[in-house]
Amino acid sequence: MKSARFAFGLCTLLCMLCSPAAYAWTYDPSSGSSTSHSVQMRVGAEFTKKWDAGVALQIEEDLRFDLGGRLSELAGTATTPAVSAVPASFNKSYTTLSLSYKHPRFKYLKGDAGYTLKIMGNKNWSDVNKWMRHRLFFSLTGSYRYEQWSFSLRERFMTEIRMGDIDQLAEGSKILYEHNRADWFLRSKIEVAYHVMSKPLKPYVWIEMVNTLNANEVQNNGAQYIRRVRTTIGTVWKINRSNALDFYYRFNYGYERDANIKPNKGIIILTEEKSFLHAIGIAYNFDW
Repeated sequence: MKSARFAFGLCTLLCMLCSPAAYAWTYDPSSGSSTSHSVQMRVGAEFTKKWDAGVALQIEEDLRFDLGGRLSELAGTATTPAVSAVPASFNKSYTTLSLSYKHPRFKYLKGDAGYTLKIMGNKNWSDVNKWMRHRLFFSLTGSYRYEQWSFSLRERFMTEIRMGDIDQLAEGSKILYEHNRADWFLRSKIEVAYHVMSKPLKPYVWIEMVNTLNANEVQNNGAQYIRRVRTTIGTVWKINRSNALDFYYRFNYGYERDANIKPNKGIIILTEEKSFLHAIGIAYNFDW
């Protein structure tokens, strides 16, 4: 009975996430658009300290590198798709500190909260406000295991805070801003994993959708939309009780409406940006 209720709830949530009515958005083609395709290599490390009370402290580092070359397309122009001469370079890093709690009587439910420092390598290094972002998040994860199979659903509320000045434009008595000072998102992730008997392997697959919660009025007329869809397939190789390696492939589809305010000219340039990213990654996990 419990497994049936869990399966019904999981299916209901999945249907809600995938419902087109819940995430309808409109786009004016006259604003212009661009599409990019890129490949990345990702390297990470995760250190976790667990206590008997159900509390765990986690420190995580994630480094991302572009492997060079970028296929880009600009709609509505004479530009044809071409591979840009972009050398392999550092793209981003994420440094995360988080604390999680799992009650002994409710082991199928876990809550966690944390902070992430985001460093972007494709920005102006002379201005710290251009390449640094701050993230805060709170998550609830429900999980269920049936024999060798495990299923989980995570809902994460996250805000990303920008530093420095934000360009603005006066429209009558209203002030329009190029970006929000703090963007809010809901990240919904469903994962299925299989624990191989007598083998230190755990293959898995998951999908995650990132939905805006306070889309900027200039960027999308205040309408919310799906900003990212990520799918990952991989396997965890548990070397021993404390050490493990995670090998994975990730496909990331991104959609954004980029606003560029020109205060001197009194205009706003809007560009619909779509990105298709393929990433190969490896992460080291240590539990103590």
